[in-house]
Amino acid sequence: MPHQLVSDWAKLPKGWNFGEVSGVTTDKQDNVWVFTRGAHPVMQFDRAGKFLQAWPDIKIVSSHGIRVDDEGNLWLIDVKGHVVIKCNPEGRVLMVLGNRQGTAGNNDSKDAFNEPTGIAFGKNGDLYISDGYVNARVIKFNRDGEYITHWGKKGTGDGEFNLVHDVCLDAEERVYVADRTNQRIQIFDTNGKFLGKWTDIGAPWGLAYSRKENCIYMCDGLNNRIVKLSLEGKILGVLSSYGKVPGKLDFVHHIALDSTGAIYVAEIKNWRVQKFAAR
Repeated sequence: MPHQLVSDWAKLPKGWNFGEVSGVTTDKQDNVWVFTRGAHPVMQFDRAGKFLQAWPDIKIVSSHGIRVDDEGNLWLIDVKGHVVIKCNPEGRVLMVLGNRQGTAGNNDSKDAFNEPTGIAFGKNGDLYISDGYVNARVIKFNRDGEYITHWGKKGTGDGEFNLVHDVCLDAEERVYVADRTNQRIQIFDTNGKFLGKWTDIGAPWGLAYSRKENCIYMCDGLNNRIVKLSLEGKILGVLSSYGKVPGKLDFVHHIALDSTGAIYVAEIKNWRVQKFAAR
């Protein structure tokens, strides 16, 4: 893939470290939001890597996915806290879905999760949440957090999942689901009707749709690489491989794109976010 590492991209304050980085996303201004399991779970940088802010008051049990909606609000997935948290860009909590205090929900719950992982948005603001490590489904809410439907169960058949790890939508609102342990991406319509699947692509951990290129970028966490896929599931390009030094990857977990085509990747084991600029 025609991308080049931007060395030492993130300019952290003196004495700070990311810790395990589980999620990364970009907003309409190409600011980069990083979700970590360190002391400062939510951090914001500009495209050049300048540190802008951190949220010390957000109480997260264990970070996972993060995404920005069309209105600029952030959605944080707390995998071990079993909640999805909506915040404005200043860090004010606007909505909480799930039940942190009570028992985690089972696969048929309408208002509770069991280790959710990611979120994506429909054009009308509907929410699609991948749920997750214990439950094996995608659950859909409207923009007000009201339950609409869900689909999926544990298994290997079409429409079944084993570790639902992320979700994204394309311009036609097809829903792409990272079926991590089954090592495939499954595709559905917005009501959960099975449309197809892609196999022999690696193990999908994180997904990002490129509207500019009309393709899917995928974190292959098993093989520690980034894979570019056509909407027919054909591999168009591969970036990086296992390693510890800059430019290499270890437990590559989540991925985001900015308006220039740059790729940002979150790594669990290397405690960092790396930027690969388009050439």
